[in-house]
Order: sequence, then structure tokens, then C-alpha cells
Amino acid sequence: MKTFKVLGLLLSYPKPEWLAHLDECEQLLMDEAFLPRKHLQRVLAFAAELKTADIYQLQEDYVSTFDRGRAHSLHLFEHIHGESRDRGQAMVNLASAYEDKGFFIDQAELPDYIPLFLEFLALCPADEAVNLLGEPIDIMATIAARLNKRNSSYSVLLDALLALSRVKPSAEKIQEALAQEQEDTSLDALDKEWEEAAAFAGPPGQADCGSCTAPADGLNIKITQ
Repeated sequence: MKTFKVLGLLLSYPKPEWLAHLDECEQLLMDEAFLPRKHLQRVLAFAAELKTADIYQLQEDYVSTFDRGRAHSLHLFEHIHGESRDRGQAMVNLASAYEDKGFFIDQAELPDYIPLFLEFLALCPADEAVNLLGEPIDIMATIAARLNKRNSSYSVLLDALLALSRVKPSAEKIQEALAQEQEDTSLDALDKEWEEAAAFAGPPGQADCGSCTAPADGLNIKITQ
């Protein structure tokens, strides 16, 4: 379902190259009608806001939301392993799972990046994609809760993903994560938080998309909190 790819694009760093195609993205979402109506309308409203917003303000807001602190990080394993060595192995395993299903990514890209994960789901049969979406649903629900708490417009995208999942997130885990949250978004804290990130981090790249040709039992990537 291309709906997953559009949602991933909307969760990506704002660039003129894809912002110029928002009309096409909106039409695709309406044509597929894969999202529940309420969430479809909210996502369309979010896309409409992007069209009229200043590109520099959009980019500043995106960095402020997703790159200053780990609370809203769009890298799934960041919420499980932080910068431990376990995260590196988990990403190797996930990239291998992608490749087993015919999806090959640029070496500069981190496989646990949610927009990339959604691009992968877009290549899978709908039922399989929805099932795989359920594997990291607790993490996505926690990010959604934090974005809603912050009144971020990006929350509608995570809420839309939650609406598509057949797996219901654990309310207990979400509340526990919110209770433990002590986010410091100061620049000094950011520098300290990411001082060892170079061991794994890399700039977002373009995925060399293959295809998912046959349903599978799952990725077995164990992305749970």
C-alpha cells in the first residue's frame, strides 16, 4: 500500500523535492482510502498546511521536534538500545531481514528509521504490511503520546499509523515511558547525548528499493520495549 510510503514521506525532513508533490500524495491517499476516514482527513489537513508553510520554518520545526533529544527520535532502536553495541547488531539484523524480502537500502541509511520502515511496508502485500506494523507499535505509540503532549502537528501521522495496526499498544508501557521522561532539549544536553552517536549514525540516504514478492511470517526483528 502506497499509503505507507506517503506517511513515511510526510515524516521525513522537509525538502522542496518532495514538498512539490504534495498534491499527488494527497490524491494517492484519497484513492487508496486505506486510512480510516477521520485519520485521512487529519493527514490531508497536515499536508495542506505544509503547502503554505515557509520551508525554513518547516525545517526548523522538524529539527526541533525530532533531532533535539531522544524522546521523539524516528529511529526505532534508539528507544530500546540507545547507543549501545546491541543497537548496532539489531540494525544489522533488521537490514538482513529487509534483504531477505528483496528490499535493499543505501549503506548510509539506518534501517530502523521509521520513514524507511514505512517505505518497506509499502512494498509488501497489505495484510503483511499491517501485521509487520504491529511489531514496533509500542514504540510508535509512545512517540505519538509524546508528540500529542507537545501539541505537535506531526502527531497526526503517528496516530494514523496506530489506527492501521491490528495490534493494540500497551497502555502500561506508554504510561511508564511518559512517567520516566525527563527530556532536556538544550544544546549542551544534545551534544552530550549524541557525543558517541557517530559509531552508528549516518545521513539519511535514498533507499534502493527492491520489492516484496511473497508474504512472510514476519521480520522477527523484536522491536519491543
